[in-house]
Amino acid sequence: MSERAGRPLVSRRDLLIAGPVAALAGVLAWRAPKYDPARFAHAATSDVAILPADRYDADLVDVIGRGLRLLKVEVRGKKVLLKPNLVEFFPDRVINTDPAVVAAAAEAFLHHGARSVVVAEGPGHRRDTEYLVTATGLFDRLRELRTAFVDLNQDDVRRARLGSRFMGLQDLALPVSVLDADLVVSMPKLKTHHWAGMTCSLKNLFGVVPGAVYGWPKNLLHFRGIENSIVDLAATVRPGLAIVDGIVGMEGDGPIMGRARQVGALVMGQDLVAVDATCARLIGLRPERMPYLATAGAFLGNLEPERISQQGEPLSRYATTFDIRPGLKALQGRS
Repeated sequence: MSERAGRPLVSRRDLLIAGPVAALAGVLAWRAPKYDPARFAHAATSDVAILPADRYDADLVDVIGRGLRLLKVEVRGKKVLLKPNLVEFFPDRVINTDPAVVAAAAEAFLHHGARSVVVAEGPGHRRDTEYLVTATGLFDRLRELRTAFVDLNQDDVRRARLGSRFMGLQDLALPVSVLDADLVVSMPKLKTHHWAGMTCSLKNLFGVVPGAVYGWPKNLLHFRGIENSIVDLAATVRPGLAIVDGIVGMEGDGPIMGRARQVGALVMGQDLVAVDATCARLIGLRPERMPYLATAGAFLGNLEPERISQQGEPLSRYATTFDIRPGLKALQGRS
């Protein structure tokens, strides 16, 4: 190899050698196991609770507390991080996890003995997180409870080895608030998604990837594939609970431009795959046809209905069919 103007030049011989080496590396990476099954043992069945909640001014602290008891979630002495879905704000759309649900969760966890509770999010659409927290009304709710909010886009980060490698990466820089929490709770809004079909507790983890490191709208995740990114983040962060805001969901061109759709329930569970599979069936989608859910169901949790133990209300009480974009109609149907 020679140099010109202080920069190394690659010879034709170097290229002839490097080409096959790079190709071989790519083949080996493609053939390499995407995860270690021994690290992801889970129970044969998973409890998922569907809890009636038809309005946001109901006693949601009691509803969530009932869910914690039904699911036997132990939070005493734990540092809890609540991760809602904050994307964008339009006063005439139900885009985000409602502040009433977030505040009720914070209060319920404290009542059940949590050592501390923080709310944390890293919006991928709008860079001004302070605006979102204020405009949505979340700031006022958290101030009343004296609960802290952490902007995950700007939080300190630490390199974390990925639990699976569908993106083809070994690690990511992730917020220390997420990595140091004893219990991460994914709190999405139940919505359709114009690419993935549905955004729920697994897709909600996009918000833990810091925009200050990876850009907006979390460019790395889109470059590496949305489906791959969802699975890798779930395998790495490993949230211990999901609380889905299905009081009013979004159908149509979600996750921002869709229409409000009343469902009237919160969905809770410690197995996020089982929670998302239940939510998919609740809105008329077949989870086994959704690539990221089918992949996650192979090692992260239970997907099949016979492996999900329904707590609270029966799914049939709330089952409906959300409108979705025409190109995603193949995802619809009852499984």
